[in-house]
Amino acid sequence: MSTPDDNRTLLEIGDDAPDFTLTDDRGRQVSLSDYRGRQVIVYFYPKADTPGCTKEACDFRDSLTELNDAGIDVLGISPDSVEKLETFRENHDLTFPLLSDPEKKALTAYGAFGEKKNYGKVVQGVIRSTFLINTDGTIGLAKYNVKATGHVARIIRDLT
Repeated sequence: MSTPDDNRTLLEIGDDAPDFTLTDDRGRQVSLSDYRGRQVIVYFYPKADTPGCTKEACDFRDSLTELNDAGIDVLGISPDSVEKLETFRENHDLTFPLLSDPEKKALTAYGAFGEKKNYGKVVQGVIRSTFLINTDGTIGLAKYNVKATGHVARIIRDLT
């Protein structure tokens, strides 16, 4: 783990992935430990139904068969309400769980919430980040400040 200037704790390859239990877009409780024994991509995004977040979610949706065939599941996490995530899923035919983290506990544990620049101003917010969690619960890939467009293709390229 490392700490950047804004005092977030950043996860690195080999670190234990922080466990979480959050409510998904269908009202079910989902825990990272539910995926033990499988690889899972956990990605954090700022806000459902915004252009960048929609592009990223649809890219994961469109790549889900390829990822699942490689033994990799996908979980998306944002601070949005369960109701907002349900609408997001329905509007874009998303086929993987979207988890609600309104208290930002998982976001903070993964270093995906903190200071960032938004239109030149420093603000507190979600830092678009993606992690691969290995079958043993350790971090296999940690990417911070990722771009929404083309991000999924880069992740797939890195994993194959």
